[in-house]
Amino acid sequence: MLTGGPLDVLTGDYLAELTMLILGRDRLKNPDLGYAKTFLRQLEENLGLAHERGVRIVTNAGGLNPAGLADAIRELAAKTGVPVTVAHVEGDDLTPYASARGDALTANAYLGGAGIAACLRAGADVVVTGRVTDAALVSGPAAWWFDWAPGDFDRLAGAVVAGHVLECGTQATGGNYAFFTRHDVGRPGFPLAEVSEDGSSVITKHPGTGGAVTPGTVTAQLLYETHGARYPGPDVTARLDTVRLEPAGPDRVRISGVLGEPPPDTLKVGVTRVGGWRNEVVFVLTGLDIEEKAALVRAQLAEALREVAAVDWTLSRTDHADAPTQETASALLRLVVRDASPDRVGRSLTGAAIELALASYPGFHVTAPPGPAQPYGVFTADSVPAAEIPHTAVLPDGTRVPVPAAPLTAPGTPPGPSGRGTGPVAGPAPESAPEYPPEPAPAEPAGSGPAPQAWDGPTTRAPLGRVVGARSGDKGGDANIGVWAESDDAWAWLRHTLTTEALRELLPETAALPVTRHVLPHLRALNFTITGILGDGVASAHRFDPQGKALGEWLRARHLDIPDHLLSAPEGTGP
Repeated sequence: MLTGGPLDVLTGDYLAELTMLILGRDRLKNPDLGYAKTFLRQLEENLGLAHERGVRIVTNAGGLNPAGLADAIRELAAKTGVPVTVAHVEGDDLTPYASARGDALTANAYLGGAGIAACLRAGADVVVTGRVTDAALVSGPAAWWFDWAPGDFDRLAGAVVAGHVLECGTQATGGNYAFFTRHDVGRPGFPLAEVSEDGSSVITKHPGTGGAVTPGTVTAQLLYETHGARYPGPDVTARLDTVRLEPAGPDRVRISGVLGEPPPDTLKVGVTRVGGWRNEVVFVLTGLDIEEKAALVRAQLAEALREVAAVDWTLSRTDHADAPTQETASALLRLVVRDASPDRVGRSLTGAAIELALASYPGFHVTAPPGPAQPYGVFTADSVPAAEIPHTAVLPDGTRVPVPAAPLTAPGTPPGPSGRGTGPVAGPAPESAPEYPPEPAPAEPAGSGPAPQAWDGPTTRAPLGRVVGARSGDKGGDANIGVWAESDDAWAWLRHTLTTEALRELLPETAALPVTRHVLPHLRALNFTITGILGDGVASAHRFDPQGKALGEWLRARHLDIPDHLLSAPEGTGP
């Protein structure tokens, strides 16, 4: 990014739910740690280059110890002779308070971008934060650059949307993209946002880099790890149902029309705990009688598993009839165990599994030798009043500046429908009331929503992914699946066909779980939230796919009756 073309601010997102657990364990071993050491190594190679080019750096790599990382950067700058100023943001770490009430390893409030903006206004070349929202890494610099007021909700919402597109790097330029075969994505370039004063932006990438920026790649990332039409954050609530996308040239997509509403009066708090101990054994079943072989192993281990708190067996039928290789003739039987005691799921258990080697199914073998129990984590989300969080910008000279909570209405204006506020800046009330967007389409829990529509004309049984894209991800123990169509015809069919009940039929693992559907018509998209499918979150390794990354691709691979005219439509017919 530093050598590819012009850049004003370089952002780095190093934190995720699992990362916080890892950093928490690091901090237990050494109180001086708790930050992303990878960032410091990368900065050693690039700090001088960033300074030469006048590029500010903003990163959440501070993790649980932003002050410690800021000091480490100052030491690095002194050692390398690069004259940069460093500031940091703190106040998110609530671990001492949470630990007093329980067994929390980490507890961090998700802060907004106002502290980042304060550090940049004070002249910081590098700004380090702890837990902020991913989008704050963009909305904070944008607020500094354009000197936006805290109540500039529409502008801030536009920057939040741009930040959400950038937060996962190359996912916006063709990485993990449903229609990846359309583009050269062997080495996609990183995305950048050209943010305008009104909050609109153009998503693009540096010339000559791989991948692609299209309305589709941007849509996919917009749907990633979001739920409803309202995207609440510490600075603003962005209305995703108002987002407009349009091509703005090769590898350029304009985002406009984003409307903002006041933020909630609470902040999300992510809490990680050590949930217990886990272990696993994967048995390889080859050739004939796969089901019977699996049943034999389960019966033989039943007694050894009797006192284990949680036992999960999964049989993956990766075997093929009359297979030309031994591997393709084999299925995998996975045993995962969890318990509060490491002894009950330790070597005594895995040893019992291996001791079956000469007394079980023919062809007995496993994928790895038995190992000791490993700790696993649990992620939960809570909330705290925003006004109670000591959000603080620590400026380059050490001055500590309190950052107030965001206003709940636009300054100088009365609240409009939904409490949105009537304008983006302080000053006299407008002479005429502004137009407000209608309320977003209501969430549709399972069993509600439109009835599937009967379509005239011939249909063909085919994979859903022939006509729609999808992307999925995790939010704690929940997962979301965003599904979008590329043409108006496909959108009309998708909206009326893929109901919550249809999704539960296509994905039977969701049948017993709460499923909610959200409609985003400007994106021609549906966003489904599946509550509880990931158990206690990624750190617990509850599922084969613990972050739900491939749920969308599973859905696209499922077959249903699709109108022939949609199957024959040219690729990418939408804007």
